[in-house]
Amino acid sequence: MTVDQQFTILNEKLQRLLQQYHRLQREAEKLKEELAESKAKEAATKATMDEMQQQVSILKLAAGEMTDKDKKTFERKLNQYIKEIDRTIAYLSE
Repeated sequence: MTVDQQFTILNEKLQRLLQQYHRLQREAEKLKEELAESKAKEAATKATMDEMQQQVSILKLAAGEMTDKDKKTFERKLNQYIKEIDRTIAYLSE
């Protein structure tokens, strides 16, 4: 095998490797986008679930069906919201 033939073979292998590399890069980008979409959907689902849990808590409170544990959890969440609102008002007042 001559040196020219070896270079030709090497060049062909490099070209195939570059093609494969670019294909893998595109695939990785596509997977990153799918992952970002999945994370966004998960966050939206979690937010919806949290909102529904809050509605259930409010309905239980209104119906008088809350256990002591449920009342404490509800009060804790309510206090967190109040603190967050107070921090927001303080920040806006500055």
